[in-house]
Amino acid sequence: MTIRWTKRPDRYIETTIDDETVLMDLDSGNFFSLTDTAAALWRLIDGARDGDAIIAAASAEYNCEAAAIAGDVRAFLDQMAEAGFIAGA
Repeated sequence: MTIRWTKRPDRYIETTIDDETVLMDLDSGNFFSLTDTAAALWRLIDGARDGDAIIAAASAEYNCEAAAIAGDVRAFLDQMAEAGFIAGA
């Protein structure tokens, strides 16, 4: 089964300032700053895409091989899931 990643807006507050997306964890008050590629990956998490689709979209956006970025994208998704900001369904 393919895991589709969905944001959990009940767990964070989000704001965008210029090219930076800032997330505040509502439980801890910790801030996460997403810039450049991380901000682009965050925008790709829409509930319709699984990890492979996010990798493919990022690969197309950055004109690079999917295999070259797959590990980094999966690590980002894992970090966001661990923080509670996204969940797989």
